[in-house]
Amino acid sequence: CLSKRQVLNTIRQMQKLLSAQEAVYLQGTRNIKKKLTLLQSTVIRQAAKLNGIPCPPRLDAPSNGKRLGNKFSTGHEVHFLCDAGFQLVGSETRICLDDQTWSGQQPFCKNVNECASNPCLNGGTCVNDINRYACLCPSGWSGINCHKSIYSLCSPDWVTVNNSSFSRQPRCADVQGSQHCSCDTGFQITGRESSLCQVDIDECELFHLGKLARLCMDICINIPGSYHCSCPAGYNLNSDQRNCDDTDECEKSLHNCTGDEICMNYFGGFQCVKPECPKPHLNTSYVKTSIFQCEKNPCPMASKACKTAANSISFHYLPLRSNMSVPRVLFKVSTTRFRGDSLRFSIIGGRGRNLFAIQRSDRQTGELILASPVLGPATLEVDLEMSELSRKVLLGKHVSKLTIFVSQYDF
Repeated sequence: CLSKRQVLNTIRQMQKLLSAQEAVYLQGTRNIKKKLTLLQSTVIRQAAKLNGIPCPPRLDAPSNGKRLGNKFSTGHEVHFLCDAGFQLVGSETRICLDDQTWSGQQPFCKNVNECASNPCLNGGTCVNDINRYACLCPSGWSGINCHKSIYSLCSPDWVTVNNSSFSRQPRCADVQGSQHCSCDTGFQITGRESSLCQVDIDECELFHLGKLARLCMDICINIPGSYHCSCPAGYNLNSDQRNCDDTDECEKSLHNCTGDEICMNYFGGFQCVKPECPKPHLNTSYVKTSIFQCEKNPCPMASKACKTAANSISFHYLPLRSNMSVPRVLFKVSTTRFRGDSLRFSIIGGRGRNLFAIQRSDRQTGELILASPVLGPATLEVDLEMSELSRKVLLGKHVSKLTIFVSQYDF
């Protein structure tokens, strides 16, 4: 039999052997995990190269419509819809093909002409509007389709107004011994003795009272027998003579920005901006690498404040119409150089930051959401931070500084 000493030596040798085997096993497991991680990264990069080639050009939503789908790479589909009162002309769905071209034709939204069926009776004039119509009735007729008679042959309801600049001669006929007169579209009979078509129907007033469909996008000016539209400063009247198009003062060199400033157009105006890097603070300084980008200079070895500061800062300027519907995605931030295992998105500052929210659309993309309507004119600021982490350890930060110019108009 073995002595106690021999038994103890044998146990110690077995423990050493097991410890050595355990160390080898753990080292092997770590090597396998590293290889699997490397393989996963390689596969993801290759898949991104194969499937991440976008189709030019980028497809935008048609005017008076919507685009469904935010991915423009090979194999992805983009769908299009029109707002109420409009009809889609073109391809409802377009696919990014393997040769980096889009299938189908770029669609547009065509206004449905509700006046095509001639709904206005008794000589009424049909005014087409978005998803509805209105009838301008001649004298003596009223109702949605000018189907109700106002004046009887015996006692016409006349009003006397003296304004020669709005005069027209009526069309009159004798019917069973009494005279019956009518006026051109846009006028009413006035004056019991002269029976002039003297009072113009103010279409603009009817529009403002809500009795007529929207005639003009902004300013309606009444003229004898009709009306015309006008736009505020910063807009041009569209060829349809009703809508207003924004004037791009920056593109047309109608601004007064100096040589070191940048002109940024927004709806109804422009703004001169001069993005600048933050001033040096707590051993942290930045250098401008492009017009809208700043990069952090190398940090001193012992400066914790510098190491936790943003690695880069970018500047963005967005135009926004007044009182837009919400929620609405205004801005997206993402990265293609992803070193860590997670990204964190947050709002860290700005003027009016309580109007915004942040959400994640996928693993590597954050979206800035306008959560409350904003009445213009107003200038809002929001600082959006994207932090990259590995096992909860900060690897780097990027800050997007957004300035949002809200127009005083909703068009």
